[in-house]
Amino acid sequence: MIDLKNTTSELKNLELLAKQVVEGFITGMHKSPFHGFSVEFSEHKLYNKGESTRHIDWKLFAKTEKLYTKKYEEETNLRCHLIIDNSASMHYPISKNQSVDNLNKIGFSTVAAAALMDILKRQRDAVGLSIYSNTYEYYAPEKGSERHRKMLLHQLEQLLSSESTSSTETYQYLHEIAEKIHRRSLIFLFTDMFQTSKNEEELFDALRHLKFNKHEVVLFHTYDKKTEFLFDFDNTPKKFLDVETGEEINLYAENVQQKYQELSSGFFNNLKNKCLQYKIDYVPVDINEGYDKILTSYLISRQNFL
Repeated sequence: MIDLKNTTSELKNLELLAKQVVEGFITGMHKSPFHGFSVEFSEHKLYNKGESTRHIDWKLFAKTEKLYTKKYEEETNLRCHLIIDNSASMHYPISKNQSVDNLNKIGFSTVAAAALMDILKRQRDAVGLSIYSNTYEYYAPEKGSERHRKMLLHQLEQLLSSESTSSTETYQYLHEIAEKIHRRSLIFLFTDMFQTSKNEEELFDALRHLKFNKHEVVLFHTYDKKTEFLFDFDNTPKKFLDVETGEEINLYAENVQQKYQELSSGFFNNLKNKCLQYKIDYVPVDINEGYDKILTSYLISRQNFL
C-alpha cells in the first residue's frame, strides 16, 4: 500500500503513481476486448501498399509481424481539458491517512486526472486543467509541453493535501470554464454532482454550454457506492453532517435505507437520462473500483473525437 501523503511529498512520486496506473491498465487491456484501443497502436496506422516506407515502425513489425506506419503529429494531436470539483463534499469519506487503497472522492479524482495526463503525454495530446469550489480556484489552458505538464501535476499534488469546507454552485463555474475553452476539445469533468442549488436545469444548461464549439464532454460522476448510493452503515445511532451546509441529523441508517436507495437510484437515473438527451457521456465511477473505467472512457472518446 502506498501512502499518498508520503508518496506525493515529491512531485515525481505522483507522476510515478500515475504511470503505474496506466501501465497496469495497458497490460490488462491487451487481454481484454479493448485491446484494439491500445495506446501503442493509436499513434500508428496500417501500412498501405505503395506508400513510402520511410515511416514504417520496424520495432512494431518485429512484435506483430504486421506493417504499421507512424502517424504525423498533426494527425494524432487533440486538446483535452480536465475539470475537478474541489467542494467540501468531494472530500468525503473523511480520512486522516489517505492511501491508494483508501481514497476519498477528491483523492480518487486527483490520481485519475494524473493518470489521464500520463496517457495524454504518450499520445502527445495537449492538456488543460480547471479546479473550482466556491471560487474558480485554478485554470490553465491546453498545452503539450513537459514544463506545462509538470505545473499541472504540482497543482494536482496540492489537492491531495488540501481541505475544503466550501459549498459550490457547479453550474456557475462550468459556464466560466466554457467561456475559456475556445478550440474544440475533449472535456472530462470529475464531480459528485452535489450542489446547494436545487435547480437541476441550471446545472444541465451549464453542461450544454460546455458542449458549445463542438466540444465532447464526459461526466465522471464520482461517488462512494457503499455509503452514498446504498447508504450501507451499521445500525447504530449516527449523526449525519452535510459538509457543505453544516446541517446535522441524527438517525438509524437502517430506518431510512430503503427510501434513500429509491431516491438515489432516481437521482442517478435522471442524470443518466439528461446526459443522454444532451449527448454528454455519463460515466458513474465508484471510487473503490479503480481507474480502468476512466482510462477506457478516454480511449473510446478519443477515437470517436478524431
